[in-house]
Order: sequence, then C-alpha cells, then structure tokens
Amino acid sequence: MNEELEMIMDEVSVDMKKAITHLETELRKIRAGKANAAIVDGIFVDYYGSATPLAQVANISIPDARTIALQPWEKSMMGPIEKAIIASNIGLNPQNDGTYIRLFLPPLTEERRKELSKRAFNEGEQAKVSVRSIRRDSIEQVRKLQKDGLSEDTAKNSETAIQAITDKFILMVDSVCKEKEKEIMTV
Repeated sequence: MNEELEMIMDEVSVDMKKAITHLETELRKIRAGKANAAIVDGIFVDYYGSATPLAQVANISIPDARTIALQPWEKSMMGPIEKAIIASNIGLNPQNDGTYIRLFLPPLTEERRKELSKRAFNEGEQAKVSVRSIRRDSIEQVRKLQKDGLSEDTAKNSETAIQAITDKFILMVDSVCKEKEKEIMTV
C-alpha cells in the first residue's frame, strides 16, 4: 500500500514540474522587447509539401537586441518562410534582402507592455489551475487508497504533504510570472 502512496507523491512532483516547464515555454513566446529565437519557435514552413519547423529550414540568429535574422539553407525557401511568418500572426513583418529574412521588433509602448504583462499573468493562472488539478486528482487517489484499507492518519498526512508540494509549486509559478513581468516592464 505504501508503494502506491509513494508513487502518487512522486507523480505529483513530476506532473507539477511539467506544468512549470510548460509555463516557462509559453512565457518565452511572449516577447519582452528583446529579440529572442523562441518567438519563432512555433512557426512551421511548407517544405516540399510537409510542415517543417522553421529552425529546420533556416539558421536563426540574433544580431542585435531588436532583430531576428533568418538565413534559409535553400534560396527557394525564402518565399515559404515569409508566408509562414506572416501566417503565424506573431505581429512581425519579414524583411527580405535576398540572403537573409530579418524580423525587426519595434520598441514596446507602455500600453503594449501592460497588455503583455497581463498575458503573462494569464499564463500563470493557467499553470496554477493545472497545479491545483494535479493536487485534486492525487488527493482523490489517496482517498481511494483509504477506502481500500489505508489508515486515516496516513491518508491525512499524505494529503497534507500533497498540499505542501502544491503550495511550493504555486509560489514557483508566482516567481516565474513576476520575473517575466519585470522583464516585460523594463524599458
């Protein structure tokens, strides 16, 4: 019985770490006024009939704080890459000079910074919902074990431990979001 309980406790931490990792991934996609290759991570290019990640058809570099430079490995890919960037709706217009496609990030206005900060906060709320959902599911599993013969004290102690883990991860979500907000609001 204790093996099952240990498995539940291990799963709680692993699943909550996944929620934090997902949050960090989503926050990387929110541009904070500085060029970041993660901005173009979710873009797929039509490469001879199949959707291929942009990173697999072009070299991505950051020449300065406000520019992302893409150098396609094949000249014939310039058009499809431009189309994919425009279709991705990331809010950047590609500039093609025949060798490179450059994406210039405009400086953020105060209003846009607040909007991005709010978006980061919403991502944090989604992560908190995920963490709480994991807590609820694991506590249900503990209660099922209690019905199958686990002592009430052990079940209560497990629920308390799960809550402590949850609290730790909620604080981590807040910390990650505050860090991103600070990055966004820095001019």
